[in-house]
Amino acid sequence: MQLTPKQYKEKMQRRKAIQEERLAEKIAEKGLIIVNTGDGKGKTTAALGMVLRSLGHGYKVAVVQFIKGAWEPAEQKIFSVWGEQIEFYAMGEGFTWETQDKERDIEKAQEAWQKALTFLENPQYKLILLDEINIALKFGYLDIQEIIAGLARKPANSHVILTGRGALPELIEIADLVTEMKLIKHPFRQQGVKAQPGIEF
Repeated sequence: MQLTPKQYKEKMQRRKAIQEERLAEKIAEKGLIIVNTGDGKGKTTAALGMVLRSLGHGYKVAVVQFIKGAWEPAEQKIFSVWGEQIEFYAMGEGFTWETQDKERDIEKAQEAWQKALTFLENPQYKLILLDEINIALKFGYLDIQEIIAGLARKPANSHVILTGRGALPELIEIADLVTEMKLIKHPFRQQGVKAQPGIEF
Protein backbone atom coordinates (compact mmCIF):
# COMPACT_ATOMS: atom_id res chain seq x y z
CA MET A 1 0.00 0.00 0.00
CA GLN A 2 1.38 3.36 -0.98
CA LEU A 3 1.55 5.93 1.81
CA THR A 4 0.11 9.38 1.46
CA PRO A 5 2.59 12.25 1.90
CA LYS A 6 1.21 12.83 5.41
CA GLN A 7 1.53 9.14 6.38
CA TYR A 8 5.06 9.00 4.97
CA LYS A 9 6.09 12.09 6.95
CA GLU A 10 4.64 10.65 10.18
CA LYS A 11 6.43 7.34 9.56
CA MET A 12 9.77 9.11 9.02
CA GLN A 13 9.25 11.22 12.15
CA ARG A 14 8.74 8.03 14.20
CA ARG A 15 11.88 6.50 12.68
CA LYS A 16 13.86 9.66 13.44
CA ALA A 17 12.71 9.62 17.09
CA ILE A 18 13.76 5.96 17.45
CA GLN A 19 17.15 6.66 15.85
CA GLU A 20 17.79 9.66 18.10
CA GLU A 21 16.90 7.57 21.16
CA ARG A 22 19.36 4.87 20.08
CA LEU A 23 22.12 7.42 19.46
CA ALA A 24 21.57 9.03 22.88
CA GLU A 25 22.61 5.75 24.53
CA LYS A 26 25.85 5.38 22.55
CA ILE A 27 29.35 6.56 23.45
CA ALA A 28 30.68 9.52 21.51
CA GLU A 29 34.11 8.27 20.50
CA LYS A 30 36.41 5.25 20.70
CA GLY A 31 39.56 4.36 18.86
CA LEU A 32 38.76 1.32 16.71
CA ILE A 33 40.69 -1.72 15.57
CA ILE A 34 39.39 -2.34 12.05
CA VAL A 35 40.09 -5.46 9.98
CA ASN A 36 39.47 -5.63 6.22
CA THR A 37 39.87 -9.22 5.05
CA GLY A 38 38.47 -11.79 2.62
CA ASP A 39 39.25 -12.99 -0.90
CA GLY A 40 37.48 -10.14 -2.65
CA LYS A 41 39.07 -7.00 -4.05
CA GLY A 42 38.78 -3.70 -2.18
CA LYS A 43 40.39 -4.22 1.24
CA THR A 44 43.15 -1.67 0.76
CA THR A 45 40.94 0.58 -1.36
CA ALA A 46 38.35 0.83 1.44
CA ALA A 47 41.10 1.53 3.98
CA LEU A 48 42.59 4.26 1.78
CA GLY A 49 39.14 5.84 1.64
CA MET A 50 39.29 6.16 5.44
CA VAL A 51 42.80 7.59 5.14
CA LEU A 52 41.48 10.23 2.74
CA ARG A 53 38.54 10.99 5.02
CA SER A 54 40.84 11.40 8.04
CA LEU A 55 43.14 13.71 6.11
CA GLY A 56 40.10 15.77 5.15
CA HIS A 57 39.34 16.22 8.85
CA GLY A 58 42.89 17.47 9.40
CA TYR A 59 44.05 14.37 11.31
CA LYS A 60 47.59 13.02 11.17
CA VAL A 61 47.74 9.64 9.43
CA ALA A 62 50.37 6.94 8.95
CA VAL A 63 50.40 4.18 6.33
CA VAL A 64 52.76 1.20 6.52
CA GLN A 65 52.54 -1.29 3.65
CA PHE A 66 53.89 -4.73 4.52
CA ILE A 67 53.96 -6.48 1.13
CA LYS A 68 53.88 -3.67 -1.42
CA GLY A 69 57.01 -1.68 -1.99
CA ALA A 70 58.89 -3.23 -4.90
CA TRP A 71 57.14 -0.60 -7.03
CA GLU A 72 56.05 2.91 -6.07
CA PRO A 73 52.36 2.74 -5.23
CA ALA A 74 50.31 5.44 -6.98
CA GLU A 75 48.58 6.23 -3.70
CA GLN A 76 51.94 7.18 -2.15
CA LYS A 77 52.41 9.77 -4.89
CA ILE A 78 48.97 11.33 -4.50
CA PHE A 79 49.07 11.41 -0.69
CA SER A 80 52.39 13.29 -0.79
CA VAL A 81 50.44 16.51 -1.40
CA TRP A 82 49.38 16.39 2.27
CA GLY A 83 53.01 16.84 3.31
CA GLU A 84 53.70 16.23 7.00
CA GLN A 85 50.06 15.38 7.74
CA ILE A 86 50.72 11.84 6.43
CA GLU A 87 53.61 9.39 6.77
CA PHE A 88 53.68 6.73 4.05
CA TYR A 89 56.05 3.74 4.04
CA ALA A 90 55.90 0.98 1.43
CA MET A 91 58.27 -1.41 3.18
CA GLY A 92 57.71 -4.75 1.47
CA GLU A 93 59.55 -6.02 -1.58
CA GLY A 94 56.66 -7.54 -3.47
CA PHE A 95 54.62 -10.71 -3.39
CA THR A 96 56.21 -13.84 -1.94
CA TRP A 97 56.28 -15.61 -5.31
CA GLU A 98 58.33 -12.68 -6.66
CA THR A 99 60.77 -12.27 -3.77
CA GLN A 100 61.37 -16.04 -3.33
CA ASP A 101 63.38 -15.34 -0.18
CA LYS A 102 61.51 -16.21 3.01
CA GLU A 103 64.19 -14.93 5.39
CA ARG A 104 64.29 -11.59 3.58
CA ASP A 105 60.46 -11.40 3.63
CA ILE A 106 60.47 -12.03 7.41
CA GLU A 107 63.15 -9.38 7.91
CA LYS A 108 61.18 -6.79 5.90
CA ALA A 109 57.94 -7.63 7.75
CA GLN A 110 59.72 -7.18 11.10
CA GLU A 111 61.14 -3.83 9.94
CA ALA A 112 57.66 -2.71 8.85
CA TRP A 113 56.20 -3.72 12.24
CA GLN A 114 58.88 -1.77 14.14
CA LYS A 115 58.06 1.28 12.00
CA ALA A 116 54.33 0.74 12.62
CA LEU A 117 54.91 0.66 16.40
CA THR A 118 56.36 4.18 16.31
CA PHE A 119 53.01 5.41 14.97
CA LEU A 120 50.81 3.14 17.11
CA GLU A 121 52.37 4.55 20.27
CA ASN A 122 52.22 8.18 19.13
CA PRO A 123 49.00 9.99 20.14
CA GLN A 124 49.50 12.56 17.36
CA TYR A 125 48.36 9.95 14.79
CA LYS A 126 44.59 9.54 14.62
CA LEU A 127 44.64 6.76 11.99
CA ILE A 128 47.25 4.11 11.23
CA LEU A 129 46.85 1.79 8.24
CA LEU A 130 48.80 -1.48 8.37
CA ASP A 131 48.30 -2.59 4.79
CA GLU A 132 48.64 -6.33 4.03
CA ILE A 133 49.77 -7.11 7.58
CA ASN A 134 47.29 -10.00 7.59
CA ILE A 135 49.36 -11.69 4.86
CA ALA A 136 52.53 -11.33 6.94
CA LEU A 137 50.69 -12.84 9.92
CA LYS A 138 49.18 -15.65 7.85
CA PHE A 139 52.62 -16.66 6.55
CA GLY A 140 54.11 -16.53 10.05
CA TYR A 141 56.43 -13.59 9.32
CA LEU A 142 55.05 -11.86 12.42
CA ASP A 143 53.85 -13.24 15.74
CA ILE A 144 50.15 -12.64 16.37
CA GLN A 145 50.61 -12.21 20.13
CA GLU A 146 53.26 -9.56 19.53
CA ILE A 147 50.88 -7.71 17.19
CA ILE A 148 48.01 -7.90 19.70
CA ALA A 149 50.30 -6.57 22.44
CA GLY A 150 51.35 -3.70 20.15
CA LEU A 151 47.74 -2.84 19.31
CA ALA A 152 46.96 -2.73 23.04
CA ARG A 153 49.48 0.10 23.42
CA LYS A 154 47.70 2.45 21.02
CA PRO A 155 46.11 5.61 22.44
CA ALA A 156 42.41 5.25 23.34
CA ASN A 157 41.19 7.48 20.48
CA SER A 158 43.49 6.27 17.70
CA HIS A 159 42.11 4.04 14.94
CA VAL A 160 44.08 1.19 13.33
CA ILE A 161 43.16 -0.60 10.10
CA LEU A 162 44.69 -3.99 9.31
CA THR A 163 44.17 -5.29 5.78
CA GLY A 164 44.84 -8.47 3.85
CA ARG A 165 43.17 -11.78 3.20
CA GLY A 166 43.26 -14.57 5.76
CA ALA A 167 42.98 -12.50 8.95
CA LEU A 168 43.76 -14.74 11.93
CA PRO A 169 40.96 -15.60 14.37
CA GLU A 170 42.85 -13.98 17.25
CA LEU A 171 42.90 -10.68 15.38
CA ILE A 172 39.23 -10.90 14.46
CA GLU A 173 38.45 -11.57 18.13
CA ILE A 174 40.00 -8.31 19.39
CA ALA A 175 38.80 -6.14 16.46
CA ASP A 176 35.93 -3.68 16.81
CA LEU A 177 34.98 -3.73 13.13
CA VAL A 178 35.60 -6.62 10.73
CA THR A 179 34.64 -6.57 7.06
CA GLU A 180 35.06 -9.58 4.80
CA MET A 181 35.29 -8.79 1.10
CA LYS A 182 33.66 -11.63 -0.85
CA LEU A 183 34.82 -12.42 -4.37
CA ILE A 184 31.97 -12.85 -6.85
CA LYS A 185 33.70 -12.15 -10.17
CA HIS A 186 37.18 -10.94 -11.08
CA PRO A 187 38.38 -9.82 -14.54
CA PHE A 188 41.69 -11.71 -14.14
CA ARG A 189 39.94 -15.04 -13.51
CA GLN A 190 37.01 -14.70 -15.89
CA GLN A 191 38.59 -12.68 -18.72
CA GLY A 192 42.36 -12.92 -18.25
CA VAL A 193 42.69 -9.15 -17.67
CA LYS A 194 45.95 -8.24 -15.95
CA ALA A 195 46.23 -5.73 -13.08
CA GLN A 196 45.58 -2.23 -14.41
CA PRO A 197 46.76 1.20 -13.26
CA GLY A 198 44.07 3.05 -11.35
CA ILE A 199 42.23 -0.19 -10.53
CA GLU A 200 44.76 -2.50 -8.84
CA PHE A 201 47.68 -0.11 -8.35
